[in-house]
Amino acid sequence: MRVVLQRVSRASVTIEGRVAGAIGRGFCLLVGFTHEDTPAEVDWMAEKIAGLRLFSDAAGKMNLALGETGGAVLVVSQFTLYGEATKGRRPSFIDAARPEHAVPLYESFLAALRRRGIEVAAGEFGADMLVEIHNDGPVTLILDRSP
Repeated sequence: MRVVLQRVSRASVTIEGRVAGAIGRGFCLLVGFTHEDTPAEVDWMAEKIAGLRLFSDAAGKMNLALGETGGAVLVVSQFTLYGEATKGRRPSFIDAARPEHAVPLYESFLAALRRRGIEVAAGEFGADMLVEIHNDGPVTLILDRSP
C-alpha cells in the first residue's frame, strides 16, 4: 500500500462536473494498492495517518495530529502510484492491484480512518477525477507499507 499524503488548506475531487468530495484543512491522500496488500496494511496505514503530527502548535512546531486540529481527509484512489517507468516511455502498471482486490481494500481504508474519528471525504474508485489540492507548507510525505 502506498500513500502520497499532502497537508492541505483545502482539497476537492470533481467527477463529471460534480464535486464528489471536498475538505478544508487536513490531508489529501492519494492511495494505491499492490497485489500483496492485505487488511493488515490498511489498518497500519490508517493508524499511522491518524497519529502523524504534521500541524503546528502554538509555538509553530509540527506537533499536532489531525484529530487535534479538527482536520479531515480527502482520499483519492490512484493506481498509477504503482507505475513503473524505468524502461521505455510507457509506464507499466503490472504492480498495481486489480480492482477486484483493490476496491475492498480501498473501502476498508475509508472505514478504518472513520473508526479513528476522522472525517473522510472521497473520490470514486476507478473514475476519471479532477483533484484540486491546495498544498499547505508545502508538506508532502510518501508512506509505503507492503507485506
